[in-house]
Amino acid sequence: MNTLENQVAVVTGASSGIGKAIALELAAQGASLCLVGRKLETLQSVVDAAKGKAGRHHCFQADLSVDHEVDELIAAIKRDVQAVDILVHGAGVIWLGPLESAAADRLDSHYKTNVRAPYVLTQGLLPALKSRQGQVLFLNSSAGYAAKANASQYAASKHALKAVADSLREEVNPAGVRVLSLFLGRTASPMQAALHATEGKAYQPELLMQPEDVAAVAIHALTLPRTIEITEISMRPLVKSY
Repeated sequence: MNTLENQVAVVTGASSGIGKAIALELAAQGASLCLVGRKLETLQSVVDAAKGKAGRHHCFQADLSVDHEVDELIAAIKRDVQAVDILVHGAGVIWLGPLESAAADRLDSHYKTNVRAPYVLTQGLLPALKSRQGQVLFLNSSAGYAAKANASQYAASKHALKAVADSLREEVNPAGVRVLSLFLGRTASPMQAALHATEGKAYQPELLMQPEDVAAVAIHALTLPRTIEITEISMRPLVKSY
């Protein structure tokens, strides 16, 4: 029997990279997927990759930086599925630049996608998660622990996301809901390739963590016995190439 059979998992940022890898592993464990992303055709390709695995899958198109689309997403999930057991916050944005010159509207964009969207989505689905003694997984960043030069806006949003997760955990543990934050170093993904280009560095994905590495750790944590809760995991590439 698959360990997550008959469970429903909502995954944002599921079109590619880490979100896609986690979605496919969830499906392999028997979960039904609710995939969230900006392009339906890309999400459908993930569903196609999950075919043959247990579960019934749904795709939801939404731009999480747009308030009303987040609200509409919550309503659509509640309409189309009967329960939510796992919520994975995989969507995120990053722009780099020195504080002296970084545009303030970029700070607003970081906040919208990296903080407000997961906050509101969790809030909207929390009754369903509590009723199932579910789990919430926040894909955070090493920047959520320590901010480096030219990343003040991104790091601020990731520090805030850590605070959201920590406060949520204290609130929902009594209801049997587990909350995990994964603090990730550089992982091979389209976002990381774009980041390397911005930094003017050669992109060597083979030296970075792989999305499947993160997915393996996430699934392990999500399938542990209910006598335990892992609150935080910090991961980084073994070889420091950046």
